[in-house]
Amino acid sequence: MTSVSKRRVAYFYDGDVGNFSYGLGHPMKPHRMRMTHQLVSSYGMLDKMDVVWPARATPVQMTRFHTDEYIDFLHRVSPETAQEMTYGGTRFLVGEDNPAFEGLFEFCSISAGGSIDAAKRLNEGKADIGINWAGGLHHAKKREASGFCYVNDIVLAILELLRYHARVLYIDIDCHHGDGVEEAFYTTDRVLTCSFHKQKDYFPGTGRAEDIGKGKGKGYSVNVPFLNGVTDEEYRSVFEPVIHHIMEWYRPGAVVLQCGADSLSGDKLGVFNLSMHGHANCVRFLRTFNVPLILLGGGGYTIKNVSSVWTYETACAIGIEKDLDLNLPYTPYLEYYGPRYRLEVEPNNMTDDNGPYLEAMKMQAIEILRDLPFAPSVGLHQVPGTDLAEETGIRVREEDEESELSDLDVQLAQRIRDVYAAEDSETAASSDSESSTSEPRRSLMSYFREADSRKRRHDDSSDNDATEDDDETEDERSNDGDYPQRRSRKDSRPNGTRSRRHSRSRAPLIVETVDGLVFGPKPWASLRESGGGRSHRDQAGGRRPKRYFFKRDLADEGMQIGPLPGREESEEEEESSDEVPLDGRDDMSMEDGDDQAASTSTNGIEQGNGVVRGWRDTPDASDSIASFQ
Repeated sequence: MTSVSKRRVAYFYDGDVGNFSYGLGHPMKPHRMRMTHQLVSSYGMLDKMDVVWPARATPVQMTRFHTDEYIDFLHRVSPETAQEMTYGGTRFLVGEDNPAFEGLFEFCSISAGGSIDAAKRLNEGKADIGINWAGGLHHAKKREASGFCYVNDIVLAILELLRYHARVLYIDIDCHHGDGVEEAFYTTDRVLTCSFHKQKDYFPGTGRAEDIGKGKGKGYSVNVPFLNGVTDEEYRSVFEPVIHHIMEWYRPGAVVLQCGADSLSGDKLGVFNLSMHGHANCVRFLRTFNVPLILLGGGGYTIKNVSSVWTYETACAIGIEKDLDLNLPYTPYLEYYGPRYRLEVEPNNMTDDNGPYLEAMKMQAIEILRDLPFAPSVGLHQVPGTDLAEETGIRVREEDEESELSDLDVQLAQRIRDVYAAEDSETAASSDSESSTSEPRRSLMSYFREADSRKRRHDDSSDNDATEDDDETEDERSNDGDYPQRRSRKDSRPNGTRSRRHSRSRAPLIVETVDGLVFGPKPWASLRESGGGRSHRDQAGGRRPKRYFFKRDLADEGMQIGPLPGREESEEEEESSDEVPLDGRDDMSMEDGDDQAASTSTNGIEQGNGVVRGWRDTPDASDSIASFQ
């Protein structure tokens, strides 16, 4: 077993979490997280952990559990619009427990982001214990807020853990039942939920000992309801045997512990009589199993007790709780801890109503666990190290993070369509090369993938067909130097199509599409400075090379080239348009078809056989534009 002192602890904290307020008179105070952080820092614990500023959860991440309409509501609701958007408090935010305060969605993204990042860090093997005191909001439901909780960060963290672990154990020591988490995993055996709480005549009223799951998840929901005034010893006498049996029989790959502090003595909404040491004993006990562990916050409404116990439990995770001086060091919030100014939460003299009832609850819970099969297995698949957007090449810039969700959806859908189209085109090209010497036209996607990877090469059959043509091209390059020389032999090709030589070019194409995206390895400025096939007159004038766009035919992946619409060209530019770089190389020789396409096309108008027509009038032009947007 790993030594306690060598545990790698990752501590997740966002400095903005203490800026929010549920409203005047509301018992939930996000300020308690800032007090906890200041106390942890004053004790010098930050140097003993990996302190991480977590990424804030995105709406897409939240919809792994919650519904789209609910997350969209949280993103748009404000105190002024809450009454209208909740239909008079009957939808999403029901009752007075969950107000629509300023910055609601930002607060939810901070809470959920820390828990998700903690799960990712455990999955990557970068930490043994992850701590996010801003999390633990266990009442939130799939479609509505409940019990001061809006987004269920615990469910999101467990879903992340399930990507790598076959089984996950969730333990809840909050005074209130963790109904939101139990409901989310009530019908599966991959997550075992175990909650120690007050149930009778207490919010939310769920969590009876008889609630053990349903279907495949029957027996994987364990509830141990206490009565008022449970003490440290009574709590420990039930907690340790039940958890020990679960750990030995269920064999979880990771454990999530919700450390709700409203089970402490003297809490404004709690009814238990636990001291700081009795509450922290749960952390110490779980640490001995040497299983990846996530510690989350939760309830707790006497904020000096909350910050004290979470600070002490942070020390327990590190393994230095015995070295702490219980006399508080200086902290900006020292006056909150008067009059004793000590790191402590002492029990009081409240009545204990448990007695013999406690032993009966313990035996009932263990009997339920004995009927379970040993460590249920599950088929796992290889998990990619990155998300779908990164795997498919979509990159979301920081300035685009707050854009509409549909933008990313459109990018992903278009990317997938392009990949399939490119693969189909390559398959057809390889089959045609066996029966014909003509070179198939390449799609825009093939150029993009070539510029992105720099490793794609043509099939051997295509290279053999191009040997004679490439030899002639090399001879022309050797006679020219920096500037290209026009080829003497020209083939007649249809207007708007690319020559065989340019279709086989290994250099990535430099092209600006109709939506402004530029593909290729060189910026326009570098082409102008290095020559890039332009004449000395153009370089002296300081004009940029002409930019081109592609019009794609979705039926056969064909392409047509023409200048960007709306760009005026002079007669001199039309005469030298055959020298415009198409593939980023110095040799810009073009054949008859290319020269005709460039010189007879002005502002996107194609002229042929005496008929003038706009490029928008070509077949499938509207579909071609839509494919870029």
